[in-house]
Amino acid sequence: MKIICIGMNYPEHVRELPGVWGGETQERERPIPAEPVFFIKPDTALLRNNDPFYIPDFSQDVQYECELVVRINRLCKGIEERFAHRCYEEVGLGIDFTARDLQRRCKAEGLPWEIAKGFDHSAAVAPTFVSKAELPEIQNLRFSMALNGEQKQAGFTGDMIFGVDRIIAYVSRFVTLRIGDLIFTGTPVGVGPVRIGDRLTAELEGREMLNFDIK
Repeated sequence: MKIICIGMNYPEHVRELPGVWGGETQERERPIPAEPVFFIKPDTALLRNNDPFYIPDFSQDVQYECELVVRINRLCKGIEERFAHRCYEEVGLGIDFTARDLQRRCKAEGLPWEIAKGFDHSAAVAPTFVSKAELPEIQNLRFSMALNGEQKQAGFTGDMIFGVDRIIAYVSRFVTLRIGDLIFTGTPVGVGPVRIGDRLTAELEGREMLNFDIK
């Protein structure tokens, strides 16, 4: 099982990236990507069952990124976009935790930044997924994340630069998707840091999906 994460998939998040990453001025706006951008987290990154997230000792700036997550239900290789909807039946929510200080350092040195994204328990996933049949159309979903009861992110999948089916078709050109693989589909604007003692909650179409402590 693997975790595939899509980066820069909401326009407003792309615009906030210079301030999030540092090293670029707010005036220098990042271009909207022409194709999906993805990276992979190992299965050891999974954090399940609303277990607490423990801030690792190697980072002083761990940030949350709430995302719609799609669970693959069949083998998919080189799938056409028009057939991609057959590759998943359930969706959920997840948090892509990022060691932002490590990411900034790696970017500044021109290095890969897997250590900032793929560390243990950096991919929190909702304990349960929801059938597509119980939800509006995949590109018409709303989700939100709150920190200590204060909403920090609000996402609408209709705002995605690349829709879910386009993502699956694109990724499957390069990487075979297998049953149980998870695709984090990108985060909306509003990413920020977590601190010890915080509580993180997230909802999908009014259903609470995540509720866990930061330690």
